[in-house]
Amino acid sequence: MEVLTSFFGQYGQLLLVGTRDTVVMTLVSTLFAYLLGIPLGVLVTLTAPDGLRPHPALSRVLGWLVNIGRSVPFIILLVALIPFTRFIVGTSLGVPGAIVPLVISAAPFVARMVEQSLREVDSGLVEAAQSFGASTWQIVWKVYLHEAVPSLIRGASITLITLLGYSAMAGTVGAGGLGDIAIRYGYQRYQNDVMIATIIILIVLVQIVQSAGDMTARRMDKRNR
Repeated sequence: MEVLTSFFGQYGQLLLVGTRDTVVMTLVSTLFAYLLGIPLGVLVTLTAPDGLRPHPALSRVLGWLVNIGRSVPFIILLVALIPFTRFIVGTSLGVPGAIVPLVISAAPFVARMVEQSLREVDSGLVEAAQSFGASTWQIVWKVYLHEAVPSLIRGASITLITLLGYSAMAGTVGAGGLGDIAIRYGYQRYQNDVMIATIIILIVLVQIVQSAGDMTARRMDKRNR
């Protein structure tokens, strides 16, 4: 007990700030990734050969862009985007410096997950909406997105957990958060207790996100009502 008291007395504030920075990075990045990813995922779905507005050329271009974005390893993207990040937010360090590459990395991932969620919607509901004269955007909003809410929530949980891991990776270039603490203290100073503490906190955060996502998705799923 004395060991724990001494440890938290020395590193408690540091870990608290690191946890806060990690949560902020993850939540803000997820928000912006979805602001970009949802429209992109909807466009990919609509312009697919079997979509409501088929456009083969545009569909191939969008799919190509999404696949390229998903294929670049985050650590490489993180370093490659340093000049762009500095141009956008004025720095490549700290929480602001991590958000830009996190968003760019996550947006294609979100787009593909949104596409998969929309494709799970019963085609009979789409056909019924068309027979009643609903416009394309009415179908997107009232059928596709409305019916796909549980799947979208589960996808958001996966995205949050993925970005949580990416935010820790961003600590290698001084982006702050738990990853930065693990690198500076756990790796560079060989303080294994700090490294273990950051790992435990990340595991707890992942469990909270996954449990909250699963519970929310179950409540929103009409099949469980």
